[in-house]
Amino acid sequence: MTVSTQPLPEDPRTNPTTDPHWWRQAAVYQIYPRSFSDANGDGLGDLPGVTSKVPYLSALGVDAVWPSPFYPSALADGGYDVDDYRNVDPRLGSLDDFDDMAAALHGAGIKLIVDIVPNHSSNRHAWFQEALAAPKGSPARSRYIFRDGTGPGGSLPPSDWQSVFGGSAWEQVPDGQWYLHLFAAEQPDFNWENPEVREEFLSTLRFWSDRGVDGFRIDVAHALAKDLTEPLASSSDLSPEGEGTDGGHPFWDRDEVHEIYAEWRKLFNEYDPPRTAVAEAWVHASRRGRYASPDGLGQAFNFDLLQADFDAGRFRQIIAANLEQAAATGASSTWVLSNHDVVRHATRYGLPPAPTGSAKGRDGKDWVLSGGTEPALDRGLGLRRARAATLLMLALPGSAYLYQGEELGLHEVAEIPDAERQDPTFYRSPGVDKGRDGCRVPLPWTPEGPSFGFGAGTAHLPQPEQFGPSSVSRQEQDPDSTLNFYRRALEFRGKQQGAEELDWIGSADTVLHFRRPGGWQSITNFGTEPVALPEGSVLHSSAALDGSLLPPDTTAWLA
Repeated sequence: MTVSTQPLPEDPRTNPTTDPHWWRQAAVYQIYPRSFSDANGDGLGDLPGVTSKVPYLSALGVDAVWPSPFYPSALADGGYDVDDYRNVDPRLGSLDDFDDMAAALHGAGIKLIVDIVPNHSSNRHAWFQEALAAPKGSPARSRYIFRDGTGPGGSLPPSDWQSVFGGSAWEQVPDGQWYLHLFAAEQPDFNWENPEVREEFLSTLRFWSDRGVDGFRIDVAHALAKDLTEPLASSSDLSPEGEGTDGGHPFWDRDEVHEIYAEWRKLFNEYDPPRTAVAEAWVHASRRGRYASPDGLGQAFNFDLLQADFDAGRFRQIIAANLEQAAATGASSTWVLSNHDVVRHATRYGLPPAPTGSAKGRDGKDWVLSGGTEPALDRGLGLRRARAATLLMLALPGSAYLYQGEELGLHEVAEIPDAERQDPTFYRSPGVDKGRDGCRVPLPWTPEGPSFGFGAGTAHLPQPEQFGPSSVSRQEQDPDSTLNFYRRALEFRGKQQGAEELDWIGSADTVLHFRRPGGWQSITNFGTEPVALPEGSVLHSSAALDGSLLPPDTTAWLA
């Protein structure tokens, strides 16, 4: 890995707030930097663009910001193909720009979490280029996972494993060997049994921590440890990602991965306050706790609500199970409804429910695959439910992770011409899976302009006309807008933090009602008929109330 020659600033601009537990109930706002704000007008969002919007983030009321990767990258996977882990893509800015962004955020009392991508580098990374130029069995190749092929002359891949993005997980190089890439071919997997790899990532974590970063989001945290003992298992004998419970899968969720994170935790704890971390680990719920343990990363994403239909029973089951797990591990829960990899929840909730016994339609992917036409999307219903689900989520104990644009009520953009798509899943399908571009379309800041205020020029992904009325400047003028709804919810939430617990009230099939410490209550009507509100003063609601009745698809907070 390349270490930048640019020196650290004399003042690393660390956040003066020293509360070591700030992350346990934080509202964290994910930024996809290339689609947030374009300061130089080249069509691509950048770090100065983020810095320019710190007043907006402060007014929104978030506790921390998590930008997706901003490192040098060919963008074979939206920046998750990293050329250099200790620098900034020149199209997005410089290390000076990073320091300015960190200073502005910290000056506004907002923490900074950066994305670390440890499972793989890009194929342009200096180490991988060195490996390609080196012979078989060389130390340079041992930093990655190279194997001889099978079949006549090694012409077939070492196994039938499939990439997450489609096609073989193995790519052949000119001398006949093959390298493993669980994702795109441009993302070769590191060999985490190699001590050099471990030391380099410790150095990278220290590099950013010394620049004042408050925490890290760990990409594909469950894939680093691998068992490549030959003969390699057939894919037909492997459990799907996220379903194994014994730690025996050759590359997903192996027990040995926690040895890596125990070492990272020692480094994090050298800082005051300790650096935080959250694992992106698509693992069985019973195994999530190890990633979130105090001896490990401290938190792990809980994607259960993100995968659930808008259903009271399912929401209650998920909430109860995750709070129980958090209590057992000493971690805090995490809650997510949208991110850069999934269909926005305002769209998911406006689609017909999944047929019994089928995943069809549950994550909104079928709607995207159809180009946004089938099944029919009810945009109004989707947004109403999204606001209700968000207000419920913000009332829960634990950290809430928000994704840029959800505070504007943005829907998934399905109508992107094939020629303008960027996601590798689209090209590796080819074209069968429309990919994730629809949730990565640049944000609208104004109702007019060549890119609705995103920048001075055309945005790198096409924005639909309906983005104009949803723009920030338009919503700021409307007291009932989704933006102002989020601002009020986050302001109240920030004043009400207490013990990480809740008490359920009642057990109706279509209503979720619970109380937080201090008497703060949240009640959500998932049904089709209004229900009576309990006694109390209404603090906030996701939609207008009907006197003393809570309408369908609505959440209210009461004191």
